Amino acid sequence: MTSGPQAAQTHLSAQQRHALGLLWQVLPEARLVGGVVRDLMMGRSVADVDLATPEPPEQVLATLKQAGIKAIPTGLAHGTVTAVIESAPYEITTLRRDVETDGRHAVVVWTADWREDAARRDFTINAMSRGRDGVLHDYFGGQQDLAQGRVRFVGNAATRIAEDALRILRFFRFQARYGRGQPDAEAIEAITAQAGLLRGLSVERIWSELKRLLTGPAVPETLSLMEQTGVLAVLFPNGVTGARLTRMVVEGAPADAVLRLAGLVPEDKGDLARRLKLSKAEAAFLKDVSSPPVPQPHMTDADLRRLLAQEPPEVLLGRTWLEQADRAEGGQVASAKAAEKNASSADWLAFRARLSALTPPVFPLAGRDVLAAGHPPGPQVGVVLEQVRAWWLADGCTAPAEACLAFLKKVLKSQS
Repeated sequence: MTSGPQAAQTHLSAQQRHALGLLWQVLPEARLVGGVVRDLMMGRSVADVDLATPEPPEQVLATLKQAGIKAIPTGLAHGTVTAVIESAPYEITTLRRDVETDGRHAVVVWTADWREDAARRDFTINAMSRGRDGVLHDYFGGQQDLAQGRVRFVGNAATRIAEDALRILRFFRFQARYGRGQPDAEAIEAITAQAGLLRGLSVERIWSELKRLLTGPAVPETLSLMEQTGVLAVLFPNGVTGARLTRMVVEGAPADAVLRLAGLVPEDKGDLARRLKLSKAEAAFLKDVSSPPVPQPHMTDADLRRLLAQEPPEVLLGRTWLEQADRAEGGQVASAKAAEKNASSADWLAFRARLSALTPPVFPLAGRDVLAAGHPPGPQVGVVLEQVRAWWLADGCTAPAEACLAFLKKVLKSQS
């Protein structure tokens, strides 16, 4: 842990230091808050730089614009203005005090009291701030908690959860990233007792937090803790396959949130996508990655080219991770051959490298080629084209345009 004027600049990029210099010139009372404070204290590189300030958001907006800094009113109702410097965003939020909470949303008013603002934050390690002079302001023991790997609510855990149930999921995400040893007992007791409050949250907020959980560190351990506290049962009442996802993580599956969701939740993927209100791209990937056919290590390059001609590489690779996890459980897929069941981690690794090295083939003909060969316009053009494409696929997707045109002529001749 470090403090002092120089520490505030440690591990910031040159661009971030330049931007902060500009912002502190016009907002000298502003302080760094949130993750940037923790990252600087832990000597980690900083991804996002967020600040808080006592000035009202409208004043912040006007001050930035007057200084020639691009300013976007991203959330004036919540006190947030985003400064954009060299294409990078810097969120600046006015100090706030809650006047009303209902478990989902809070009604806030502005304040100039830094401690009051810190008191409304969820965890002690998230309630610290650091000024332009490098001095750390820590009202609730966050520095000690960070050093000891303890994620602790500010004030009473049950009260903070009742204010906003999303803090349950945020606890697990922070515990995975910063926690060490046994989690805070008061927090776990409160979460276990109030897990049902998650049902009152919008699914958009839940999925947004779940994505960060599923792509973060210590996923198996975190999900196990979520299961013990009853949180997973609330989020996925039809059950989960935590052991399957654990095998995926252990084997090195990429930290893709939708792929990991596919490995974790066995329910119908269409229903799951609708329930979590996934984006169109997320829903499509969830469905496709969970569907056959599944690439297998015994397949030839021709087999793989045929698959690549019909499915994106990322979908096929995702299927291999799900398949490997199922095989590792004991070859539970009934149609699997013994050799496929016994494929080792090294076999799967080599197979994925081979699959990734292949260039997805593109069928070289189109409907215009059928017309140019003398076939009259109409729905039969597509039928003929599909005949040629089937031949191209059967041949391993290597036949060039000339060979495909020659086969096309044979097809047309056979029809005349």
